[in-house]
Amino acid sequence: MRATVSEEDAGVRLDVFLSRESGLTRSAVKNAVEKVGVRINGVLKKKSGAELRCGDVVEFDPPEPEPLEAEAADIPIDIIFENADFAVVNKPRGMVVHQAASYRENDTLVNALLFRLKDLSSINGVIRPGIVHRLDKDTTGLLVIAKNDAAHKHLAAQIASKRAGRTYIALTDGNFREDSGVVDAPIGRSRRDRKKMAVVEGGRRAVTHYEVAERFGDYTLVRFKLETGRTHQIRVHSAYIRHPVTGDTVYGGSSALFKGGQLLHAWRLELDDPSTGERMTFECPLPEDFAAVLEKLRNRQK
Repeated sequence: MRATVSEEDAGVRLDVFLSRESGLTRSAVKNAVEKVGVRINGVLKKKSGAELRCGDVVEFDPPEPEPLEAEAADIPIDIIFENADFAVVNKPRGMVVHQAASYRENDTLVNALLFRLKDLSSINGVIRPGIVHRLDKDTTGLLVIAKNDAAHKHLAAQIASKRAGRTYIALTDGNFREDSGVVDAPIGRSRRDRKKMAVVEGGRRAVTHYEVAERFGDYTLVRFKLETGRTHQIRVHSAYIRHPVTGDTVYGGSSALFKGGQLLHAWRLELDDPSTGERMTFECPLPEDFAAVLEKLRNRQK
């Protein structure tokens, strides 16, 4: 990778800058820099704590990640529907969907699926078998899982063409002025923190529809419907309109009511059965911790 240090990154440590740009952990960057070095303005450096200046050109070859292969693990998972082509699961809070270079534990949803389901599609390889779309670690609710490659292609095409419907429920900070609306703002990698997404010029188009479900004064319960499916889309768009998802401290959400992550739930999933074409709708109740927060807010209003 090759990157030029911007004015806002001037004075940042080399390992911090490279971690943001590459997506690697700071410890992984530190080890790589000390072992093989990094070039700053063409000069080889091996000190990860070096301070960068505006205009510095940094050249870094990230180390190749060790190969990963998901293993079956006896982890309880709520499968709410299953047929020969696909399954629909209710993902709990705190569960990562699949392994990655930054997360190598065998406690992901994929590990649980390999143990519970006989077949999974192979399109996404050995790390993400069956995974058609994803939810963040602390987002709860419905995910569709493909059990064969033909079903996977059919389901992915429905999502890409907007034929599939995905509706989320979130508690957000503040009181929405409007009862409904649309956020149409492009999303890309944050220029300030490469581990985050943001509304940025030149990003990929992202469209989120919203409708107020209930008001609590300082908080609003909102239904969000995705028209596109960008990484962290609802979280980023909510923060962009100054109503971040409650509990989402990564994107500016408050944590006074809930400290366990964003209160965001994939509530409804609408899709066509890949074999029969039958239109199917699945709904999933809010998890207990989310419901408890709403009950607390309702009691305040009595």
